[in-house]
Amino acid sequence: MASKNINIKLKVWRQKSGQTKGKLEDYTLNNVSTDSSFLEMMDQLNEQLINEKKEPIAFDHDCREGICGMCSMFINGRAHGPDSAVTTCQLHMRSFKDGDTIYVEPFRSKAFPVIKDLVVDRSAFDRIQQAGGFVSVNTSGNTIDANATPIPKADADKAFEAAACIGCGACVATCKNGSAMLFVGAKVSQYALLPQGKVEATNRVLNMVRQMDEEGFGNCTNTGACEIECPKGISLENIARMNREYLKASLK
Repeated sequence: MASKNINIKLKVWRQKSGQTKGKLEDYTLNNVSTDSSFLEMMDQLNEQLINEKKEPIAFDHDCREGICGMCSMFINGRAHGPDSAVTTCQLHMRSFKDGDTIYVEPFRSKAFPVIKDLVVDRSAFDRIQQAGGFVSVNTSGNTIDANATPIPKADADKAFEAAACIGCGACVATCKNGSAMLFVGAKVSQYALLPQGKVEATNRVLNMVRQMDEEGFGNCTNTGACEIECPKGISLENIARMNREYLKASLK
């Protein structure tokens, strides 16, 4: 598709801090290349605001390659925008038409409080990871090369699929309950399927689920919206596996 320039209208959520009320503010942006990414369009808008001596819009970004999970925006009512299996930085302006009005809001969840404008605090995910999302390594000199341990290909494939989770939080933002179970399920599954994760399996799932609940995330009611909006296509199967792991750990 040939590149062209479009003119758009934006309704962007502006909020000075988590302690103040926010609101949608209107902006007009002209000559936006359809080849530009959504974040490049936001850069263009911020340049315009700076030239007008106005405060630029705060938003999260890092790698801009769909890996880091930082670019959390709710665009026209969908996490990461209208396309499927993409992060916001992978969304391009060719997905919109000339004259479109685009609504841009932060991810909304009790556990993801707004810091400023479109930036939310997702450190709850970090604390869940710290509670058990890791493998302790014995460095006493009796270590075994992980590549020397045979693993069924089906298990390895499922573990890799779970490990594809980038922790962006789209699952939480999309879920009507603000549930983090797809994220936690993916992190638990990543290790539950591999021999390296078996040693700490019991403590891992109990600690991670406990931390998830303490952070204020909602429960899962199996609507499946999280899987649909996940940019990496993480399967609901991982929630079922986490529930099985949790039940086994609770009975020990």
